[in-house]
Amino acid sequence: MSKMSRRVPWFLLIALLLPILAACGGGGTGGTATQATTGAEPTAAAPAAEPTAAADVPTTVITEAPAEAMETATMDSGMMEETATMDAGMMEETATMDAGMMEETATAMAGGAMEETATATGEDETATAAGEDETATAAGEEETATATGEEETATAGAEGTTTAAAGAGPGPSTGRPSVDPATIGQELANAYNGDYRGTKVSMLGPFTEQDQVLFEEAIKPFEDATGIDIVYEGTKEFETIINVRVEGGQAPDIADFPQPGLMASIASTGAIVDASTFINEAWLQQNYNQGYIDTATVEGENGEILGGVFQRVNTKSLVWYPKDDWDEAGYPIPQTWDEMTELMDEIVADGDTPWCIGIQSGVATGWPATDWIEEIMLRTTSLENYDRWTSGELPFTDPVVKTAAQEMADIWFNEDYVYGGRQQIVSTDFGASTAPMFEDPPRCWMHKQGNFITSFFPEDAEAGVDYDFFYLPPIDEQYGKPVLFAGDLMSAFNDRPEVRAVMQYWTTFDSLKGWVASGGALSPHNDADLSAYGSDVERKIAEVLANADSVRFDGSDLMPGAVGAGTFWKAMTDWVSGSVEIDQAMETAQQGWTNVGQ
Repeated sequence: MSKMSRRVPWFLLIALLLPILAACGGGGTGGTATQATTGAEPTAAAPAAEPTAAADVPTTVITEAPAEAMETATMDSGMMEETATMDAGMMEETATMDAGMMEETATAMAGGAMEETATATGEDETATAAGEDETATAAGEEETATATGEEETATAGAEGTTTAAAGAGPGPSTGRPSVDPATIGQELANAYNGDYRGTKVSMLGPFTEQDQVLFEEAIKPFEDATGIDIVYEGTKEFETIINVRVEGGQAPDIADFPQPGLMASIASTGAIVDASTFINEAWLQQNYNQGYIDTATVEGENGEILGGVFQRVNTKSLVWYPKDDWDEAGYPIPQTWDEMTELMDEIVADGDTPWCIGIQSGVATGWPATDWIEEIMLRTTSLENYDRWTSGELPFTDPVVKTAAQEMADIWFNEDYVYGGRQQIVSTDFGASTAPMFEDPPRCWMHKQGNFITSFFPEDAEAGVDYDFFYLPPIDEQYGKPVLFAGDLMSAFNDRPEVRAVMQYWTTFDSLKGWVASGGALSPHNDADLSAYGSDVERKIAEVLANADSVRFDGSDLMPGAVGAGTFWKAMTDWVSGSVEIDQAMETAQQGWTNVGQ
């Protein structure tokens, strides 16, 4: 049969198929690959995988004809060729069997491989599905999506490059630390080599609900990279449950202690593994402020041990203020305690009240007052005295502690300095105490509290516009710029290679990178990348941490519960309410240590 006689049926066939092809263009099923971009993400579909590559390209539809329509007139040696040409939006199509003029080819072979090419004037797109590889190309913008086994890469020539394993900086966690894992510990290096793939590490901690979700998302890249399954159990009754499990011989591999004092009491029984035996000391010194190491160093059953490492922290040494009103009033940011005192007097002279303060917190009433004492202790005495005080060696009745308390009283008990006066401090909820700061005009101008306090601010308050913060200034320059913090101390109960690897991983910023990007976490690591923070406020707080001369954990949380969450809270509440004087308050606080010793 001549070429001319073979071409006539094709034209008739194409005419019949045009309505079918147009209907399939809207996105079909089975073997249909569609790209339609009007600001959305184009998708190229392959039989083996369906990676998505996003590009801002003109609307193009690549349609594979139904199978029954593809079974046409001529089969040459078991292979069918079909050609279609579309000219810049014209609805004219031509088919030819001439191999030298092929514009669109669909090849169906016994092995099931299929290729399809469509060409439009002014823009070229190619979608290839052969086995598990697929390529999509648009004029002026190139995208490649490759699915091979478990690997997927998306590349946008005009928009930049995104890969499944992003690099350093503000991108997602790679699961790997910023240095050679072997410099941290051999087990971490082995883990990245896949030596512990298929193993499990159990964890118990206080993260629940959204915090647990953020934690698990942050560590998933590590789990994927190493094959170690970190099984986390979150509970709001952590303190009770961890004690029961340790006493019953069913401790988790790793526990997340929000209170180092609790860890210290358990470590004294010999139940906690000394982390210094498997984490390189040089790395600890390189990647942590010494204060984090000091806080985690406790007495074990047979001497001093490193009871754990900090993975996440929050900062308390912050003073919040209404930024827009503050700027309009022309108030300066104080750099010293004396300058802050001058600012308080200036605010009073303007007819306003400097501080918003409240310590009511249900059964925990009094804890904000203990934070103020701890902050001032760090600014008026040595770190050695602070550590002796939190461990019970330096009594509350010592003049060093009373000096700090009196410094606080000079502010708290001055009726001109506190909104509502001294009498309202005890009855005012600590979170609600910030509300007057957001009135117009503000009825108080400053509030000292940790970074979590922003969750108590009005929902429509905008960071950097309606509020901001400054570092609580130093008092005595010889003690530098200390920072009071709280956080999560990871401690190991079992000494297996995969447990060691996870503990070593906690010492890296990469273990927290995903969480700081989402918000709600601060890194204690020196290898932290500030550009990775998703919040400008938290990035600034991270800078305060990074610039700290020293750091110390919340003192009441370092003390035994009978003291820190018992007599210390009660003493502060009684004293602030005016029911007792300072000497009696300090004696009440000290009584807790007496009870611990009995």
